[in-house]
Amino acid sequence: MNITEFAQYAGVSKAAVSRYFNGGYLSAEKRAQIETAVEATGYRPSMQAQMLRTRRTRQVGVILPKLSSDSCPRMVEGIGSVLEESGYQLLLINTANDTKKELQALDTLRQHTVDGIILIAALYTPEHKTLLEHLHVPIVILGQNFPGCCSVYHDDAGAAQAATAHMLAKGRRAPGYIGVTLLDKCAGQQRRAGFEAALKAAGLPLHPERMAVAKFSQESGYEQAAKLLERSPHIDCLFCATDAIALGAMQYCREHGIRIPEDVMIASVGDSKVGRNAFVPLTSAHLHYKTAGRDAAALLMELLADPHAVPRSQMLGFELVCRESTND
Repeated sequence: MNITEFAQYAGVSKAAVSRYFNGGYLSAEKRAQIETAVEATGYRPSMQAQMLRTRRTRQVGVILPKLSSDSCPRMVEGIGSVLEESGYQLLLINTANDTKKELQALDTLRQHTVDGIILIAALYTPEHKTLLEHLHVPIVILGQNFPGCCSVYHDDAGAAQAATAHMLAKGRRAPGYIGVTLLDKCAGQQRRAGFEAALKAAGLPLHPERMAVAKFSQESGYEQAAKLLERSPHIDCLFCATDAIALGAMQYCREHGIRIPEDVMIASVGDSKVGRNAFVPLTSAHLHYKTAGRDAAALLMELLADPHAVPRSQMLGFELVCRESTND
């Protein structure tokens, strides 16, 4: 059934049918007529026909670094709810924490028919900068604050500072740190800055030998904790940039007779389900991932409505959830 046949069946004009499926104004009477006809016939306009009329695909590409992480599914859930409300479909690309695949995904979506892109970003490299400058597709960065782009991100520095300060307030004076690459502006740069700010506020010096950098995994957290605690056995509290890293560090402590929290307190950022249910429940800063996803999608809808809008950034807060790993 084509639009002409459907309009005849519904007893309305083709223009009315077009307005109905594209969200335009219709009287209550005509809307009811069309809804009744849709229920009776199952009619839906083809995607190709809508694209030709509106020059819109009603599709949004979402690029994420790790589908199996605790945070990404929550962000995608928030994104999906807004896109569904707005009549858009979600196209998902998982890059498995591979920067090259992320850049390829951006380039692929740039060349194909999506109306906009949401990039759940991990790293910001010169290659990202170059590609984003020539994208010519509305884009929102989620999880990082990229210069010149619309971004929705978290107060990573504040979260790290609060988690570290909480342990120092309990009398710990030999803090250690396991972070991630500084190419990651938020989890790397900002969380390290928060850790350092907490030490400065407490009047404690920064000891580089008590600091390490891990990959985004529990296995790497275990490996770096082993090196760090063997090198600096007097560390009495440990801030980890992510829950996964913290869980690896906790496992190392468990296997080597280091008591948590008696010998070493541990805190991190993420408030993951695994951390909440660990053998020693983990103190962690809760970030509003689902809200961030909703806000990023809403920001993209604004860009699609006004392509000339000035890029803006939005930072979300956090709550520190204190548990047994810091003797709470």
